[in-house]
Parts: sequence; structure tokens; C-alpha cells
Amino acid sequence: MTAPSLAQRGTERSTQRDETLGLWLGVLGVAIFAITLPATRLATGTAAQPQLSPWFVTVGRAALAGLLSAVFLLATRSPRPQAHQWKPLALAVLGNAIGYPLLLAYALRTVTASHAAVVTALLPLVTAAVAALVLHQRARAGFWVCAVLGSTLVVAFSLLRGWQQGHGFGLEAADLLLVGAVVAASVGYIQGAKVTPALGAERVICWVCLTALPFTLPAALWLWPAQPVALSAWAGFVYVGVFSMWAGFFAWYRGLALGGALRVSQTQLLQPFFSILAAIPLLGEPLDVVTLGFAVAVVATVVVGKKLS
Repeated sequence: MTAPSLAQRGTERSTQRDETLGLWLGVLGVAIFAITLPATRLATGTAAQPQLSPWFVTVGRAALAGLLSAVFLLATRSPRPQAHQWKPLALAVLGNAIGYPLLLAYALRTVTASHAAVVTALLPLVTAAVAALVLHQRARAGFWVCAVLGSTLVVAFSLLRGWQQGHGFGLEAADLLLVGAVVAASVGYIQGAKVTPALGAERVICWVCLTALPFTLPAALWLWPAQPVALSAWAGFVYVGVFSMWAGFFAWYRGLALGGALRVSQTQLLQPFFSILAAIPLLGEPLDVVTLGFAVAVVATVVVGKKLS
């Protein structure tokens, strides 16, 4: 057996560096997305102390990301999508630019960011389920068992929280909104994935935001708040517009490309824990053992489910 040449060694080292960089970029992207929950709650405020309206946060963040996307697409001289690519882009707009942030914003007015982190921890599993249904990808029975188990854990958590808050054993409207947000995001991800190979991963989110701009920009200007808004709410709004809706995807998609989608996508399992930890300094939420325990249990079903998919 011959020893590897210098060129081969250099290639191996370069590949290892790319994989390591990709992994860290994936972690960065997940951390950026995780802060979306407490940042959105900062932006909208609570039902008792409202700040920016959920509709304004939704269209405003998409408009801000759309303006940044226009600059990026012009600077990189990106070609326009082809005719058959506009439909999945439009569906991605409805799922990722409108549905997910709007439902999330309304839910976070009545539940904590830590609570939302447990429900949205189902996102990877729901995305895989949508992929199996929409893209006709086969999944083993064990995957669907994990999907049902994870969903049951989320329902149990929501019922327990409702009972602890004196609402009885029943799902709150916010929990239904969070489930809707997860489904909307999953559909948007799958539709965006259809055109990613042709358009390029980083450009997909730019075209999604730019496609929505003719609606989101006038709507944001029309819904501009007339009442005074706290500086912290504006800070949360800027974060979800610049980072959650735009820059986070650059780190995430680049990480997937460098480190490999199979390996880097596992970092998504850290997202609920990042959200819970970020809510402590940003919102003053306590580190609740029950919430953390349910988050661990839901993530465990996601881990097992992805292995069985």
C-alpha cells in the first residue's frame, strides 16, 4: 500500500477544514434562528403590554430582508428564476415570509419564548413528514411512530401548562398558532428546497424575500406604528428582519454546503435549547426544569425519528 501523496494530504486537510467550518457555520445559523423567539416577543410585547403589531412585525421584517436581498442579487448579478420556479417560490413566501412569522408573533403575545421553543422543536420532524408526503419520499413505520410520540409530548406539555396557569386541561389558542407556524415553515422549507439546486441555496431566501417585497413594503409603511414603541421592541424587530429572515440563512446554507447536509443539519437539534437560554437574559424568563425536560424529550424523538426516516 502506497503512502498518500502531498497533494492527497493537502486535499484531506482542506476537506476537514471545510467540514469543521461548515459545522460551526451551522451552529451559528441555528443560534441566529433560535433567538428569533425571544426577539419576536420583544418586538410584539405581551397582551398586557403590546408593542409592535404582529402584522407589522411580519410584513416589516420581510420588507427589510427584501431590500437587503435586492442589493445582494444586484451585486452578484443573479439570474432571474425561470417560469416554472415562481410557483414554489410563491409557496415559500406564504410559508416562510408570511405564515410562520405571523402565527409565531401572535402566539408569543400570550406564551413565553421558552414555551414556544418546546412546540417549535418539532420543526425538523414535521419538515421530514412534509417531505415524505409532498415529495413522495418513503419513511419507515418507526419514523411515523416517533412523529406521533413527539406530537403527543408537545400536546401533553401544552395541556400541563394550561392546567398550571388555571386554564384547565385544554389547548390554548397560542399552541394551535405555534403548530400552524411549524406546519407553515415546513411547507415553505420544502418548496424552497425544490428550487435550491437550480438557484443556489443562498439566493433562494433572497428571491423569496424579493418576491414578497411588492406586498410587504407598502403593507409595512401602511401599518407603521402611530403610538410610541419601546427601543427594545425596535431592536427585536431589526433582529428578526436582518438576521432571522436573511443573514441567518447565509450562515446556515453555507454551512450545509461546506460540512454536508446530513452532518450539519443535526445542529438544528440545539435550537430549542438556544431559545430557552436566550430568553433568560433577553426577557427575564426563568430556567424552568419542566420546560427543559419536555424540550429534551421532544428533541430525543426528533433524533430517533430522523434516524428512522
